Amino acid sequence: VHLVESGGGQVQDGDSLRLSCTASGGYSNVWPMSWFRQAPGKDREFVGGIEWRGVSSIADAVKGRFTISRDNSQNTVHLQMNNLKRDDTAIYYCAVRMLSYTGPSPDSKDYSSWGQGIPVTVSS
Repeated sequence: VHLVESGGGQVQDGDSLRLSCTASGGYSNVWPMSWFRQAPGKDREFVGGIEWRGVSSIADAVKGRFTISRDNSQNTVHLQMNNLKRDDTAIYYCAVRMLSYTGPSPDSKDYSSWGQGIPVTVSS
C-alpha cells in the first residue's frame, strides 16, 4: 500500500489547514486510517483515526479543533485542522491499519503502512 500526504505548510497561529492522504496499491477502503504526528524531540502521537463507515476518534489534545473524514470512493482520508497553535507544529503522517476490520488504534505499532510524512509549521 502506498500512501501520499498533501496539504501541509506554514501557517499562522489560529489559521486552518486541511491535510489529505490518498492510498493506492492493494489498499482496501474497509481498513481504518489514522493520522499521527511527531514534533521535534517528541514521540509520535495519535491525532485521530476513522473506520470505513466514517466513525472517527480524535485525540484529546486536538479535540474540538481537528476533525477527520474519509472518501472511500477516492481512497482518501482528510484531516481538517482549525485554530492551529504552535504546539501543533510537527510532521504529520497518515497510516493504514491493514487487514483490520475493527476501528482505528492509537498505538502506532498497529499500523503497517505509513505515508512519508508532511510538515506543518505554525508560527505566532
